[in-house]
Amino acid sequence: MKRKLSFLLLLMLAICFSTNAQDNATPANIPYQQPTPPRVTIKLPNGRAADIPKGPYKPSWESLKENYKTPEWLMDAKFGIFIHYGPYTVAAYASEWYSKHMYSNAGVQKWHTEHFGPVDKFGYKDLIPLFKAEKFDPDEWADLFKKSGAQYVIPTAEHHDGFAMYDSKLTKWNAKNMGPKRDFIGELGTAVRKKGMKFGVSNHRIENWDFMYPDLKVKTDQFDPAYADFYGPPQPKGTPTSQAFQEEWLARNQEIIDNYHPDALYFDNGINPRMFDSIKLRLAAYYYNRAAKWKKQVTIVTKSDAYLAGSLEDYEREGRAPKEIMPFYWQVDDPIGEKFGYVEGMKLTNAGAVVSKIIDNACKNGNYMLNISPKSDGTIPDAQRAILLGVGKWLSVNGDGIYNTRAWTKFGEGQFRFTTKGNVLYAISMKWSDQPMLISSITPAAMKVTRVTMLGHEGTISFKQDDQGLKITFPSEKPCDFAYTFKIEGSGLKK
Repeated sequence: MKRKLSFLLLLMLAICFSTNAQDNATPANIPYQQPTPPRVTIKLPNGRAADIPKGPYKPSWESLKENYKTPEWLMDAKFGIFIHYGPYTVAAYASEWYSKHMYSNAGVQKWHTEHFGPVDKFGYKDLIPLFKAEKFDPDEWADLFKKSGAQYVIPTAEHHDGFAMYDSKLTKWNAKNMGPKRDFIGELGTAVRKKGMKFGVSNHRIENWDFMYPDLKVKTDQFDPAYADFYGPPQPKGTPTSQAFQEEWLARNQEIIDNYHPDALYFDNGINPRMFDSIKLRLAAYYYNRAAKWKKQVTIVTKSDAYLAGSLEDYEREGRAPKEIMPFYWQVDDPIGEKFGYVEGMKLTNAGAVVSKIIDNACKNGNYMLNISPKSDGTIPDAQRAILLGVGKWLSVNGDGIYNTRAWTKFGEGQFRFTTKGNVLYAISMKWSDQPMLISSITPAAMKVTRVTMLGHEGTISFKQDDQGLKITFPSEKPCDFAYTFKIEGSGLKK
């Protein structure tokens, strides 16, 4: 009897142990559930960013509309340089959105695991020590940009990844404190301004709130409390952005404004832009009133309808650029390759294509800002350098028809594109012709022509003007490799 009771007791214990083990097991087909701790934000005095300094601007659309004017230097410049540079260049894979894709794209995560390790062991933060920028030479960069013909330079001070490329007192996760251990923005800004170019910055932090949230439902390093001040941690999609996060965004921009006096401040805000109107208006009033004290013409640059007034409208990629002359001034930012951040093996554009875009935008009241993609070590690849120098070579011949010009009454006709400067009309031919070409838009009613020359060519050009238009003859030799600028002088230019 005792043996039977003992056997039954052992059997019951075995069943209980087995049941508990099954209850506590996590089958492989059940996805990992991410924790959702609240967002960590920096501590600010009174929980708010700094107050708006005194000046003509108030935090309202009415005030911006009344006081803002697009800077003359920007309308004169026509061509600028954009730069995407940060820890994501260490991977040199996928795109400048690597910090997002490594946690949310299965293919990119597989590549990351194969090259660096699992994302819970080697996260985005672990790329920072490998981001050394050991060959970065700000003076060499600035010299190249000057030779390209660019008139302004706008590097990323902080991208969606949340790593500050400048010396910050608000976050330890910055390039002066770790990684390169250099103030990238400060050094480059000094070098660029020494060359006589304008210097701005871009800040993409406004979309950092949920940008890196791991959609793949695998364990990551992002929710480790030790790194909460870098990762956030990221919030699930659809989680309302906290006021504390918005105040931090403003404070970080104020730090950049006060320390670097940027001529332009670019930022992304393509997601629910009206949600941030209050904080963005405070930013505009802060920046513009600071600039009024500095006696500088500056501008905020934003995409789409992020600002309803008081900013330069930017279009990401040339394909989205306006097709006609616009009643306001605008800009395109466009990558030199397939991506904005450096990626191994990326296909590039060419100098001729860049020149075509500069021309096409200038004749429609727009600028062209070409994004370059430096490598992690701080070098600009030779193929990209060659494109920049090719553009500079063209502008050294034809710049008079681009810089300081404005759009004419029509942007173009056939193979010709038009710009004006004072009483001079420039007709830029996108093709070479061995036969005389008629420009029917340039009749005596539009302008009474007295002289025609071609930039880069000595001597005058044979022409004939009547009610049918202006017939011009191309010279015997090309003054440049592509796009040929006729300078047309006379009287009564229609404007």
